[in-house]
Amino acid sequence: MLFADENIPLIFASMAFLVICLLSLGIIMHLTRARYRHEMIEKTRSIDSEWTGIEKDATSLDLSAGSSNAFVRFLSAIGFKTNPGRSMDNADVKLKFLRAGLRGRNVPTVFWGTKFLLAVLLPMGFLIVMVIFFRGAAMTSLQMLTAVSFLALLGLFLPDMWLSVRISGRKERLFKGFPDALDLLVVCVEAGMGLDAAFNRVGEELVLSHPELSHELSLLNLELRAGKPRQAALKNLAERTNIDDVYSLVTLLIQTDRFGTSAAQALRVFSDTFRTLRYQRAEEIAAKIATKLIFPLVLCIFPSMFVVVLAPAAIRIYRVMFVS
Repeated sequence: MLFADENIPLIFASMAFLVICLLSLGIIMHLTRARYRHEMIEKTRSIDSEWTGIEKDATSLDLSAGSSNAFVRFLSAIGFKTNPGRSMDNADVKLKFLRAGLRGRNVPTVFWGTKFLLAVLLPMGFLIVMVIFFRGAAMTSLQMLTAVSFLALLGLFLPDMWLSVRISGRKERLFKGFPDALDLLVVCVEAGMGLDAAFNRVGEELVLSHPELSHELSLLNLELRAGKPRQAALKNLAERTNIDDVYSLVTLLIQTDRFGTSAAQALRVFSDTFRTLRYQRAEEIAAKIATKLIFPLVLCIFPSMFVVVLAPAAIRIYRVMFVS
């Protein structure tokens, strides 16, 4: 028996409690949506212009009607219904998805809809599998409730973990492409190009080698062409990439523009300093190798060497002392 007979009422009580909780959650979400409706309309009307150019040029999840996009629209609808009181036009929320390379008006709703769907489907799938395929496995109500709760929490946190991994991977790729972009920028500026034209040219040159960094520079160029001040556009670039070296470059360019100094000379000095920092980082990584090799040597290589070196002598001593 999967469940003991005396536990059946407890199971039905747990199911009823779950249904009541879901209904209460739906009522609360409906009331929350009604309360925040006016605020969301006001924020939609007053969207900050710094995100407008980005969204129009970026690949959006706000897809048109079609059978292939029905699931995405379904997730977006679920996320809109279960939006926990947060506005989709919140700058912090948008920045989080921009750093992951996800752009579009309905990206947050699709993300929240995925979290809610996983939190519901994983426990349901577990119960179905246990009932259909493991009828003979005994399982108490406490164990079942623990497993269902764990899977529900896992479904809630899996998208966050995936988003964190995506942000880290994209940041690493941007970091690797930044030295090439800086060298090209120095060459373009020293050749007589303006700073805006230099960013545009560097973005075009990095399309094949570093497409994500190229796209960020293209967004910077679009903001500049739209009339946004250079300081604001550069700050947006630093916020989207979230790289310390880009923050340093942006601070340098803003100060150069403010005090009227030579951008080419400042970029040349920054490039030399950055190259020295890269060399020091490489030396630091190389210096850590000896320490990191201690554990593999002690746990894997030294035991094998002891066996190879001492085993013949131990066998010979055993034969001399005990066999003969």
